[in-house]
Amino acid sequence: MYYHQALARAMADQGITDVFGVLGDANLYFIQAWESAGGHYVAAAHEGAGVLAATGYASTADRVGVATVTHGPALTNALTALVDATRARMPVLVIAGDTDPEVRGHLQSIDQHSVVQVSGAGWEPATTPENVAVDLARALRRAWAESRPIVLNIPITFQWTEVDYTPVPPASVRHRRTRPDQDALEEAAGILASARRPVVLGGRGARHARDQLVALAERIGAPLATSLRGKGLFSGHQHDLGICGTLSHETALATLDRADCVVAFGAALNDFTTAEGSLLQGKRVIHVDTDAGRPDLWSSADVGVVGDAGAVADALVELLDEIEHSPTGFADDTLALALKDPRPALRSTRTGGLDVVAVLRRIDEAFPAERTLVIDDGRFILTAYAELGAPHPSAYVHTCSFASIGLGLGNAIGAYAGAPGRPVLAVVGDGGFMSAGLNELNTAVRAGTDLVLVVVNDKAYGAEHVQLVNKGIDPAISTFDWPDFAPAADSLGARGLTVRSLEDLEAALSTLAERDRPVLIDVQVDPYDVPGSFV
Repeated sequence: MYYHQALARAMADQGITDVFGVLGDANLYFIQAWESAGGHYVAAAHEGAGVLAATGYASTADRVGVATVTHGPALTNALTALVDATRARMPVLVIAGDTDPEVRGHLQSIDQHSVVQVSGAGWEPATTPENVAVDLARALRRAWAESRPIVLNIPITFQWTEVDYTPVPPASVRHRRTRPDQDALEEAAGILASARRPVVLGGRGARHARDQLVALAERIGAPLATSLRGKGLFSGHQHDLGICGTLSHETALATLDRADCVVAFGAALNDFTTAEGSLLQGKRVIHVDTDAGRPDLWSSADVGVVGDAGAVADALVELLDEIEHSPTGFADDTLALALKDPRPALRSTRTGGLDVVAVLRRIDEAFPAERTLVIDDGRFILTAYAELGAPHPSAYVHTCSFASIGLGLGNAIGAYAGAPGRPVLAVVGDGGFMSAGLNELNTAVRAGTDLVLVVVNDKAYGAEHVQLVNKGIDPAISTFDWPDFAPAADSLGARGLTVRSLEDLEAALSTLAERDRPVLIDVQVDPYDVPGSFV
């Protein structure tokens, strides 16, 4: 068989089921062979969206997401998506073609290794056509083990080379429960035993250990909190403080301020989670992570424990049982009562227009709880993070690791493919939608994505608008006379709805149960009414 056919077969042998990307000279034939053999391919409009879709897929499916691009400008088009996925530590495989090195002056030739290096992604050059299965398996293993994108670079000259295909066993991408060092465990248990007001904090890295972390928290009488990327880990628990850090509500902040110990599992403890370190001041810190370099990356821990979150939590409970430790009572009925509805009361807007908080809160109530939540970057994000829930961390897709607008819709398309049983609620700004969402809305239609896309539309680059206003400068350069989004959505095969009032919102929400295609809800607000200072 030819190399492109062998590559398609190797992908199937490795258990790959979904591929996202854009066709070109150097990947055309293997994608055709992949589809012909029954593989699922989602054709994006832009290469960046293809890589974003693979990232969203990795987030919800909890396995390596796979994208493909051709050479040169196709790879550079994907650069922002690669940076974001790298910083988010997402396992993604990008199969990239490369130009023929014998062709001088090829218009699409570029040093692709250097492009990949600057993104922080890993580089895996295909070795020989005969090694097609070995090369693919190695790239997949690296993507999972290194928790970052790996670019498998394949010269275009390989495509029509005849090969004798030899399958290799599927790459091992299992979650491993590693037993931590006993001395570190005993030191951590000693800190917990002496704590009077402990808090258990879980991040995305602890997403498979909810039960073990809850058991530990209840054993020591501790409330529970999450990082942003651990959103939803403790949903439904009476002592769930929600997100720890700059997004904490008042009850959570008061509780975290009183705490004397934080035991964090699979969370970065970065400046956002710790409010620039203020929430750790005066507290003993235990930091648990599978990566030995993580505990002291952002803040110093009194003890770092290297190991699987669930295994460490179980071991700590065993040690506390041995010494007959009594729960502290920090997580009590009074706290549970305060956490029943800790959200602040709604306020009037400056202009009397729609309140973004009220709109997102109502959408959160109306949309099915068993959802996938995708939030793009933009001035509205702090409100969206606070008001919109996800049932567990794998159902929350984080798109802001590089602080770029426009990454939401691509992620949403892949997120649905990774978890097709859950509808996707995606929230984007008008700037993000126009920069990289409009061109992918039809991709969502073609892919059959069960998507409700909420556009918080202040007809401005809101983060820039508020900065200009705060400096007393005319913000006109930050505003836009966009076309109406609802008719545009209709023309792209979706259904568009416009919301200018709470009555419009109720009417829009009443139609969602009967949706048979992606729905765009254009929520028109005044830039002066959107929370978030960005000073």
